[in-house]
Amino acid sequence: MRTRAAVLREAGTEYEVVDLEVLDPGPGEVLVEMAYAGLCHSDEHLRHANPGGRYPIVGGHEGSGVVQAVGAGVTGVAPGDHVVTSFLPACGHCRSCASGRSNLCDKGATIATGQLPTGTFPYRLDGEPLGGFCMIGAFARHTLLSEFSCVKIDPWLPLDTAALVACSVPTGWGSAVYSGGVRPGDTVVVVGLGGVGVNAVQGAVHAGAMHVIGVDPVAMKREFAESLGATRTVADAGEAVPLARELSRGTGADVVVVTVGKMTAEVFKAASACLGKGGTLVLTALADRPDEGRATLNGQITTVFEHRVQGSMFGSCNPFTDIPRLLRLHEEGRLELDRLITRRYALDEVNQGYRDQGAGETVRGLLVHAD
Repeated sequence: MRTRAAVLREAGTEYEVVDLEVLDPGPGEVLVEMAYAGLCHSDEHLRHANPGGRYPIVGGHEGSGVVQAVGAGVTGVAPGDHVVTSFLPACGHCRSCASGRSNLCDKGATIATGQLPTGTFPYRLDGEPLGGFCMIGAFARHTLLSEFSCVKIDPWLPLDTAALVACSVPTGWGSAVYSGGVRPGDTVVVVGLGGVGVNAVQGAVHAGAMHVIGVDPVAMKREFAESLGATRTVADAGEAVPLARELSRGTGADVVVVTVGKMTAEVFKAASACLGKGGTLVLTALADRPDEGRATLNGQITTVFEHRVQGSMFGSCNPFTDIPRLLRLHEEGRLELDRLITRRYALDEVNQGYRDQGAGETVRGLLVHAD
């Protein structure tokens, strides 16, 4: 069938909205009509060739929609079901899934090329096969997904807020709760208060942190983080170092979560300086290019003070259990989702959405497919 999508022809270009062909679902595949897609910074990294994608490629990996058709053997969803996309498929059978780390599922090996686990490239553009970023392609009105990437949700839940639980909310919330292991009474620093960072704030509050310090140069984001429970906010990570020590009576932060849009050695150094003894540094941030994300670790300090550096993919969440859990917390009034959506955009406005994001004008922009 024909559909419209925002495509990156090559790295370094802007998204181009085109008509293309999306294939019918084969075995293990699901055709979804997308309703909403979040404008995540990871899709900006794709514009800068990190991870090294296969171009052209349909952008978008955070979204929600309605199942239109399923291929042979699909049992988890059916036509008419409301779903949230999981940019990390979870097969439930590989070593990672079997050991409780489904966010590292082996089926995610081709997220940069968009080739589905079945071997299918879902789209055809001028006769050329192409994939969707993270095997999702949420910037397409219709997309073809692996059944391992479809999380069924209750039909009464609004699809706009549900879209955010595909990536930014669990990545941030889980980075504090799971990856960082925040405990009651902890002092937590969150560096970067965008779509992921504000949810790290929510996660730290949920876990019972006593002090949550938010760091961001944009005043609007600092104020928003305070409305979600951050106890103090500062504009620069350097300011957070003495503040964390003051609030913790000299010990420093128990957990520091780095969620900036672009990881650099300078950010790593400043965030590390906030840590107290036995503290954990959680990294969710990526760089535009792999070489830009390199940082120097002081092995002596790390050893003597038992610091831990923890990478965090999808907040160490399980998409099939934590996406429903987070939506349930929202229904109970224990997790803010509605106010996270700062601005809405039509598909043709996708590039403007990213310009607004780069200018610090949005916490989360939302692409609206629905008529």
